[in-house]
Amino acid sequence: MPATKPSLMNHLNNNFANLTPVGIREFDAKASAVPGIVKLTLGEPDFNVPDAMKQAAINSIKNNDSHYAPGVGTAALRKAIAHFFLNDRYQLDYDPDGEIAVTIGATQGIYAALSALINPGDEILIATPTFPLYMAITTILGGKVVEIDTSDNDFVLTPAKLKETIAAHPSAKALILNYPSNPTGVTYSSSQVEALAGAVKDTDLVVIADEIYSELVYDGQHTSIAKFIPDQTLIINGASKSHAMTGYRIGFIAGPKQLMGPVSAISGMMITSATDSAMAAATAAFGTEAGHQATLKMKEAYQERRDFLVGALHKLGFDLATPHGAFYVFAKIPNSAGNDDVAFATKLAEKGRVAVIPGSYFGAGGQGFLRLSYATSMDNLKLAVDRIAEFLKED
Repeated sequence: MPATKPSLMNHLNNNFANLTPVGIREFDAKASAVPGIVKLTLGEPDFNVPDAMKQAAINSIKNNDSHYAPGVGTAALRKAIAHFFLNDRYQLDYDPDGEIAVTIGATQGIYAALSALINPGDEILIATPTFPLYMAITTILGGKVVEIDTSDNDFVLTPAKLKETIAAHPSAKALILNYPSNPTGVTYSSSQVEALAGAVKDTDLVVIADEIYSELVYDGQHTSIAKFIPDQTLIINGASKSHAMTGYRIGFIAGPKQLMGPVSAISGMMITSATDSAMAAATAAFGTEAGHQATLKMKEAYQERRDFLVGALHKLGFDLATPHGAFYVFAKIPNSAGNDDVAFATKLAEKGRVAVIPGSYFGAGGQGFLRLSYATSMDNLKLAVDRIAEFLKED
């Protein structure tokens, strides 16, 4: 096997040296080596892709739908996103021609959006704890991460805290919001979203709203910040969480045409286009009643799991709020166990045979917490709780 010429290592992107390891996948892989472990680590639905989506993909393949699609995605999928996923659910109006681009999952959409915005040295405001990929992409593109620690307010970003941060960083380029939140499960009411929009509307910040969990809100209805400031918002979403289609890798970005022009161009340079059969499946997900009903059925199961896990963890001495969206619980380690979340999670995996993700991996405010994913069966959750209880007794 070839070895890299040592001097070539000097040619790497200098920003790689500034990257903080994300850690989630690495921790999951290490924990997976423990025999018989119960994993509450990754944010991947345990459901199968609904039959209507599978059949749409099969039909696409049988009909020889195998040629280059437009870089922004098929017209059929963009229309399905515009009418059913946006208009019907969230009272937003986006033109399929020019204001929506299909991406390879939400992840690539985030990279494309930030690539279109960041020049070296630009500051990006990010409410934390949050999905660490935002920080990593900002860093590799030469931007500067400004973390807004929300832990002093139950992980809710307040307009006052946002205004304070904006005042301290008047040249910031963008604000990244993820809600319902990974890892906390926190989401915002319509009035809360409107108040945050009010803190932004008189600025030149671009809001990148990662709303990939928007269909998994358990109390009330999701409200996009684009409802109040559509002229400065880019929405990130996709089929992975709402329709258990993580492996199909279909996401999308929606926003005003002038912003979407460069975002779509960069996305097209990155991917050429998404896969035809996967887009056909996503068209059925977003554009049919069968797709909507499949999501509602999954959400009902997630809510049952959430209620069980929250109640069980409270009884075991964990401090946590009931999450109102996504499929994660963000729990404070019991006081008797200290505050080192990485050490606690490592020991829990090795001795307790339950894998969770340390909260400090999600940025400022996460230390001392654990993220537990309930995107797994009730049987697994019950077994995990039993093992955690036994671990706490023995530790």
